[in-house]
Amino acid sequence: MLAYIKQFKVFFIVLLLVSAIIISIIYSILDVEKPLPIYQPNRVDASLVDSTIQHKKKYHTIANFSLINQNGDTITQDTYENKIYVADFFFTTCQTICPIMTDQMYRVQQEIINDDEVMLLSHSVTPEIDSVAQLKKYALEKGVNDKKWNLVTGDRKQIYDLARKSYLVVKDDNSEDYGMVHTENFALIDKDKQIRGLYNGISPTSVDSLIQDIKRLKKEYQ
Repeated sequence: MLAYIKQFKVFFIVLLLVSAIIISIIYSILDVEKPLPIYQPNRVDASLVDSTIQHKKKYHTIANFSLINQNGDTITQDTYENKIYVADFFFTTCQTICPIMTDQMYRVQQEIINDDEVMLLSHSVTPEIDSVAQLKKYALEKGVNDKKWNLVTGDRKQIYDLARKSYLVVKDDNSEDYGMVHTENFALIDKDKQIRGLYNGISPTSVDSLIQDIKRLKKEYQ
């Protein structure tokens, strides 16, 4: 009887091990990945978020906008309808982190150059300096592909509000004219206008993660 019980015990141990192996193989084959998080204002560094929405815990999306790109074309939310896109804030005369950010954004452009599902959007934080002509000159110098990447200028208040109430990536310089201190942050936006990732735009490693997360996000729509 004791021998029979021992055999029974061994059987279940073997069955458990085999089941664990099978589950592991199935999980590997399916390549199961958790969806990317949806960023809300209350979970982002408060210095980057307008005080009026720092409490917001859900339903945050990018507001509608109307800006002008390097070709003098009007760029709106419709331009990015049903698109995944990467957004940042910069200015063309910046000599510190902006050139590095632009080089990293160019890397992303080259990765998605033939992907109709993904675009890029860079906002000037000095719209009074960055005219259409200035943006066009910068775009030509930096290898910007007009079909993939819009550099935009426009109303200062609108850009300020987008930066701090929508994308949550820019600091307030405490001036009275909607002054902005841009950061190195890149924001990954999904087709539902939600923030799905924030990345250090001067870090190649972080931008590598961004490129991989774009691929992960695309899978959510398959």
